[in-house]
Amino acid sequence: MEDKKFDLNSLIGFLLIGGILIWMLYLNKPSEEEILAEEARIEAEAKAAKIEAENKANQTTTLTQATEDMAVKPNDSAAMMQLKNKLGSFAYSGSLPSATSNTTVIENDVLYLEVSNKGGYVTEARLKEFKTYDSIPVYLIKDGNSSFNLKFTSENRTLNTKDLYFEPTLTQNGANQVLTMRLKTAEDKFIEYRYEILPGEYMTNFSIRSQGLDGMLDTSQPLEIDWQLKGYRHAKSISYENRYTRLTYEYEGSKHSKLDPTGEDVETEKEVSWMNFRQHFFSSMLLTGDPFKEVKLSSIDLVEDEEVDTVYTKHYGAKMLLTPKGGALSYNMNMYYGPTDYKIFKKYDRNLDEAMPLGWGIFGVINKYFIIPLYGFLSTYLSAGIAIIVMTILIKLLLSFVQYKQYLAQAKMKVLKPEIDAIKEKFGDNKMKIQQETMKLQNIAGASPLKGCLPAILQIPVFYALFTFFPTAIDLRQKSFLWADDLSSFDSVINLPFTIPFYGDHVSLFPILASIAIFIYMTMTMGQSMQAQQQPGMPNMKFLMYLSPLFMLVFFNNYASGLSLYYFISNLITIGIMLVIKNWIIDEDKIHAQIQVNKAKPKKQNKFQKKMADMMEQAEQQKNAGKK
Repeated sequence: MEDKKFDLNSLIGFLLIGGILIWMLYLNKPSEEEILAEEARIEAEAKAAKIEAENKANQTTTLTQATEDMAVKPNDSAAMMQLKNKLGSFAYSGSLPSATSNTTVIENDVLYLEVSNKGGYVTEARLKEFKTYDSIPVYLIKDGNSSFNLKFTSENRTLNTKDLYFEPTLTQNGANQVLTMRLKTAEDKFIEYRYEILPGEYMTNFSIRSQGLDGMLDTSQPLEIDWQLKGYRHAKSISYENRYTRLTYEYEGSKHSKLDPTGEDVETEKEVSWMNFRQHFFSSMLLTGDPFKEVKLSSIDLVEDEEVDTVYTKHYGAKMLLTPKGGALSYNMNMYYGPTDYKIFKKYDRNLDEAMPLGWGIFGVINKYFIIPLYGFLSTYLSAGIAIIVMTILIKLLLSFVQYKQYLAQAKMKVLKPEIDAIKEKFGDNKMKIQQETMKLQNIAGASPLKGCLPAILQIPVFYALFTFFPTAIDLRQKSFLWADDLSSFDSVINLPFTIPFYGDHVSLFPILASIAIFIYMTMTMGQSMQAQQQPGMPNMKFLMYLSPLFMLVFFNNYASGLSLYYFISNLITIGIMLVIKNWIIDEDKIHAQIQVNKAKPKKQNKFQKKMADMMEQAEQQKNAGKK
């Protein structure tokens, strides 16, 4: 094999060739005159391309551009003819003074709306009493994130109101501001959007009607409203906010449903009476007195990566099929731009509370008729954090009887453990006989593991109702307590320079405290339960004792700190109640003595217990017969 050696002659050759190439480039560089000439040629070509593009764009002028041109040149007969060809009778709107992209403001003490001449719809909606997590005013609509278009057919032309210009008129109706936006074909012939805003209300009266358009408005063709909105981010965690951002609606009388909060979802429903483009704590709603004949609803999740997707949460859409009456449009509706607040929704008596994730069945009932009124009353007199603590104490006291029953059942099982161990030793490997004799002993003594589980099950509805209440309670939004600056969001005490999967990029303190309290509680309750339940057919609960605190620690790190505060205080109170019950209320010696008395008395089995005993007896006999 030949050795590879460094070749000095080859290196010198490469250097010489490189030098010659550089020298040739230097000799052949263009002169200053040639450079200026080339720049002039490039500029001329760019101008020609621009002119060609403008000419091409003019050949395919949109309705919007056409009407804007008419606004600039109202006396241009050629432009008027071009507009007439495009818009028919609605070309009249292009020559109005309002054919500019100006806006009209209507507002009250809580809501600010801007309505554009172009399209006649709301182009800005600001809630005056709310701020985002970074202290910016809350906008539900701004900078083109929403559109509202009426698509209709007139004189064999398909027209879209979003491309046409309305004439605004602002008046007062008592204390109410009224804005009429008219898309005219003549002074007495028009399509009208009417907005009426009331003092102190987020709900705005809104109507669509037509006048004098008989023969112009082709009602044999579909008339459709297309409402689109991209929801702005308002919270510290966009992924947490997005979890509660969802399109909900009412249809076919009093049925309620919602679109999938993840991915893309589309549904077509009949007789829709309202829809809510919910953005967690804020809602953009359209309600109608006469239900829409058919609505195609859509939702697209825009959040794929919290680090990247930081502006919008979801893209909502609703395409509503209208039904003309007597050849004319007439729809009385409402628009709601405001907080997702149960108290506000409830007063309208339109089932709007169904737009909130308060839980189904018994869970929603507990929230609506117990937890929400209780917290509302307490928060009237106390700060948010103290109100949560007081509410927790009241709930725990209310459930203390259930907890007493649970601990009493566990104490009985603990007292029976020596006798259960004796049964195991007596029957050895005969698991069927051990289980049969154990059940018999528990029945005579009036003790059963199920009696300890049932009280815990009774607490689940309250537990789940609170789990749904805290993330939706707008009264907690931006309310501080101790180190938590917002009880509706996580209470970060340490920001991490990296992201831990499922945990996040920060450390919340309340979930840590709640996890420690849960671990202590489960150690106290399951310590004796596990001792009593080491028998055939009974589950080993040791794994659960470690899983629950870990679940709390990880899952609740990004949840509302108000919820973690509740669980922390709740478990502290539970531990205290258990210590009181154990040390001052329940006497295990008395329980043991009572069990012995019960054992001495003949105890009649109920039907279920008798059936179970017979089944186990038959199984034992079959097993013995098989051995012979």
